Amino acid sequence: MQVSDDFLDQWEHIIDGVNKTDVPLECIKKVVIKLAGNRQKTINLHLMLKQGLALEEIETMLTRYFKEHDHEIRDVDFVVDIKSVASLVQPETDKLLGKI
Repeated sequence: MQVSDDFLDQWEHIIDGVNKTDVPLECIKKVVIKLAGNRQKTINLHLMLKQGLALEEIETMLTRYFKEHDHEIRDVDFVVDIKSVASLVQPETDKLLGKI
């Protein structure tokens, strides 16, 4: 699905208001983990998916990392894949609006 920059800007505005825990894993490009001592770990989910890892495997790896490093983690940020979100949500939005 080819989308315009204006279309992506609209979705970016919508996504800014979504709670992190509500974002599907397949819509996240990267997880940026801020650690104690001004360290940072970036996990590139987009690359892992391209390399053939299943979402379940990625989720297991992330859960294990969070548990093992819980005492060091200060913050977690997601880099959201706007195109994935738009592709996932837009067809359902179109269906709902078509019924009005």
